[in-house]
Amino acid sequence: MKFSLNIDKVFNDLLLQEDTDQDKKITKDDTGPKKFVLVDETTKQEIVVEGTYHLSNLLQELALLKENKVNIGEVDLSRIQENPVERISRKIRDDYWNELTRTIDKKGLSQILQDEKTTNEIPTLYVSAKDKQGVAYFQELEKEVQNFKVAILPEDFSMEYVETLNKKPGILALALEQKADGLQGVPFVVPGGRFNEMYGWDSYFIGVGLLIDNQLDKAMAIANNFKYQIIHYGKILNANRSYYLTRTQPPLYSSLLIDIVKQKVPSLDWLRGHLETVILEYNTVWMEQGNRLTPTGLNRYKADGVGMPFEVEPGHFDDVLEPYAKKYNLPIRDFEKQYLERTLVDSELDLYFVHDRSLRESGHDTTDRLINMCANLNSVDINSFLYKYEKDITYLIKEYFNGSFQAQDVTYTSKDWEQKADIRKEKINELCWNEDAGMYFDYDFVNKKQFPFEAATTFFPLWAGLCSDNQAKKLVEVALPHFIKTGGITGSTKTSSDLFSDDGPQRQWDYPFGWAPHQILLWEGLMNYKFFNKAQEMVYRWLWLITKNAVEYNGTIPEKFDLEISSHKVFAEYGNVGTEFDYIAKEGFGWVNASYQYGLEILSDNLKQELNKLTSPDELF
Repeated sequence: MKFSLNIDKVFNDLLLQEDTDQDKKITKDDTGPKKFVLVDETTKQEIVVEGTYHLSNLLQELALLKENKVNIGEVDLSRIQENPVERISRKIRDDYWNELTRTIDKKGLSQILQDEKTTNEIPTLYVSAKDKQGVAYFQELEKEVQNFKVAILPEDFSMEYVETLNKKPGILALALEQKADGLQGVPFVVPGGRFNEMYGWDSYFIGVGLLIDNQLDKAMAIANNFKYQIIHYGKILNANRSYYLTRTQPPLYSSLLIDIVKQKVPSLDWLRGHLETVILEYNTVWMEQGNRLTPTGLNRYKADGVGMPFEVEPGHFDDVLEPYAKKYNLPIRDFEKQYLERTLVDSELDLYFVHDRSLRESGHDTTDRLINMCANLNSVDINSFLYKYEKDITYLIKEYFNGSFQAQDVTYTSKDWEQKADIRKEKINELCWNEDAGMYFDYDFVNKKQFPFEAATTFFPLWAGLCSDNQAKKLVEVALPHFIKTGGITGSTKTSSDLFSDDGPQRQWDYPFGWAPHQILLWEGLMNYKFFNKAQEMVYRWLWLITKNAVEYNGTIPEKFDLEISSHKVFAEYGNVGTEFDYIAKEGFGWVNASYQYGLEILSDNLKQELNKLTSPDELF
């Protein structure tokens, strides 16, 4: 049923009555009557719209019509009354992925360059000298487009050179592809909000969501941009900005390839090219002794660069810098400026930032697990990811290349990679498994002992498939209960958070915060080891949290949640992305969108019905 309405009038009347806190949303925090009468302009028929959820849906539908400059228009009541699960999933599938898609080309350049992170008067696009086609394309574009500058990165740039770019930061070019009407940027999907560039591990989880929503081309495009970054920048970047050239991100490229070929093998040549690049990344980024490979045979995160990371806003490190400012008898802002510009150097502080830059490479920025020690740790997460690489490469060579594959003038067999995986598994279980705790802990290879911080990364070996059945049972029965809250698992246990926290900011990857990648990897791990009922429970908990939040807060899908209060209202470092919008959520947040679509693939029909009713997980489990 459709109602013909004077869109501007109804929109304004609705806001006046129901948006009592004037935040341009209708949420559970508003104190209006939560009852609004719609009158059809033609038939004069009336209908009453009641409750926060239905009123916010009405506001969203009106906002869409207003955006399209509709004065007298029809509002579809089925959209107002749509079940929340179907509505959230539909908007992710039909709208949010498109809103989050970017290209770096003539059409998409302004959306990338003109964002809140652009500090140069004239935005700069950096293009690798190796990319001859890209250099020619963008230099030609520079002549056409005003207020935009192209700079060429040397083929073999040093970290000292990268440091000089901090005075003129910019976006890094990504891949181009030939289309019928000329060269176009290979698309990528950004996380959302202020994250308006291609992020490393975010992109993998986004790819999972895209594949579920039958957007294979976009998932393949992510893989193509991963390949481009490895070839032209030496690694899959934290993100494609100049100051991220110093660090990579958790390696999930092979997992994306596996997910793609399970849906459809684009072509054997496509797969061959990507497998070569996965092996190149494995060998050059991860397996160079003394860099990210350590004497134990296991790996660590180890970013390049010196001193404070460029992207952090002034004041973020005040708790760290204060004693050094006193040491040099300087006001803290003066000390920060001099240290950032390297006119003042302190070796002890430099070491702190080696660890800080490395924890940002881990994607877990920040957590007390990695503060001031990340580069000393054979962390459970990186070694689980690399074990999965070794198993994935084994599978791809065996399944698609008859057990033998040539990359970088070396012939590899599937058995070679199986052996690498077996050796890594043995070392992880020797150094990181703690039988008494029933958990995996990071191994401090400098001090030769486990670091007993209870983090959600303890479940990554379940996802990678490197546990024995006994270890898996202990992880599920002994460890998991310490992490479970009503809406999913927390980034760490409260015990560890309390024990290891200092006087610094509340760390966003620790207790009580919950993150989509932790949930997704846990679900897959539980299913790997046939804990299907527990997987259903954990999926339900997280989807309930997302659904409840969207229902109560005008469709908000944020970056993360506070699981202690089951809310997106996070008071920790960096705040929460995906919560700032007027009238209608346009994009959600990348990996949370993906977790919703993936969770619905797993969840049973009867639990989906409970989800639509917002039945509390604590009533069901």
